[in-house]
Amino acid sequence: MKIDTHENFIIIKKTINNFKDFVFSLNPKSNVQLCNKNVIIDLLEYDGFSLEKLYLFFELGTIFRKSNNSFVIVNNQINLNDIPDEIMVVPTIQEAKDIIEMEIVERELGI
Repeated sequence: MKIDTHENFIIIKKTINNFKDFVFSLNPKSNVQLCNKNVIIDLLEYDGFSLEKLYLFFELGTIFRKSNNSFVIVNNQINLNDIPDEIMVVPTIQEAKDIIEMEIVERELGI
């Protein structure tokens, strides 16, 4: 995986061929680089993204939220109306950055 570090978040791009291995590598319990970080998963260039693959991220999203961190997936291949509310998916990197900034402010305000 390729990690691009920013002040308030990191952006991760898939470079591992096996999709399940990629998702597994994102678990902050086993990957210390991701502990206490807000994470954007950039899947814009990944062909074949589907709802089935999206559901592989369900548990990860829960882990990040429980630790008061954001977890946003960026992909424009899935109909946003089909995505469950428990998983945050947006079509652009800028939208992902905006969501993380909003969630940071909400956490600071105790919302």
